[in-house]
Amino acid sequence: QVQLVESGGGLVQAGGSLRLSCAVSGRTVSGYTMAWFRQAPGKEREFVAAILWNVVDTFYADSVKGRFTLSRDNAKNTLYLQMNSLKPEDTAMYYCATRPSPGGSYSTSMAVYTYWGQGTQVTVSS
Repeated sequence: QVQLVESGGGLVQAGGSLRLSCAVSGRTVSGYTMAWFRQAPGKEREFVAAILWNVVDTFYADSVKGRFTLSRDNAKNTLYLQMNSLKPEDTAMYYCATRPSPGGSYSTSMAVYTYWGQGTQVTVSS
């Protein structure tokens, strides 16, 4: 059974940094396209970033481009989201997700990602 567990969230002041982790069990991260989404209170879940199965290509929402960076550690079977220059509008529950099959392109749609973590809360104070 594939499980994703996020961690690393917390309370940080505007301008600060956090690194989120998404530990995967039940299969390897290698070869699978993965993504981060976030959901603020009262809003729909939105795409944040994705890393292709080849690890070479990454994609970011315009709102986080230049501030957030994805990386993956195959040895630790973990996906990371480094978040710098955080803003109050980044406050949300952050979720990692992965596609069900190897390969595949990224998508900003939740529908293509089958496995999801429980989320980790990020709160940015002004």
